Amino acid sequence: QVQLVESGGGLVQAGDSLRLSCAASGRTFSSYAMGWFRQSPGKERELVATISRNAFSTYYAASVKRRFTISREKGKQTVFLQMKSLKQEDTAVYYCAGRRIGAADFGAWGQGTQVTVSS
Repeated sequence: QVQLVESGGGLVQAGDSLRLSCAASGRTFSSYAMGWFRQSPGKERELVATISRNAFSTYYAASVKRRFTISREKGKQTVFLQMKSLKQEDTAVYYCAGRRIGAADFGAWGQGTQVTVSS
C-alpha cells in the first residue's frame, strides 16, 4: 500500500493561487490512479480531481474546472493540485488519495491539508 503525505495548504485570499503536493512512498506509485478530495465542515467529502496512472486522463469536478489542475510527476512520486482563482467556497481540508489498479475505490489516503480562503 502506498503511503501519502499532503503539503502546501494554508491561508490565502480570494483570487490567490496555491499548489498542493502529495508525496507517495513505496515502489508501486505507478500502479495507482490518484485523486484529490476535499471536505468542509458539515459537508460530505467531495471528489475534486483525478488523474490516471499514465497521466493521460484527468477529471475535474464542475466547481473547479478551469481553475484547478491535477498533475503527477513519476520520478518524484508526487501528485500536485494547482489551484488558481481561489474562492471562499474552496475552503476545506484537502485529501490526496490513491486507487490501485484493479480496485474499485480509493484505498490509500493522506492525512489532509487545510486550505482556507478568506474574502
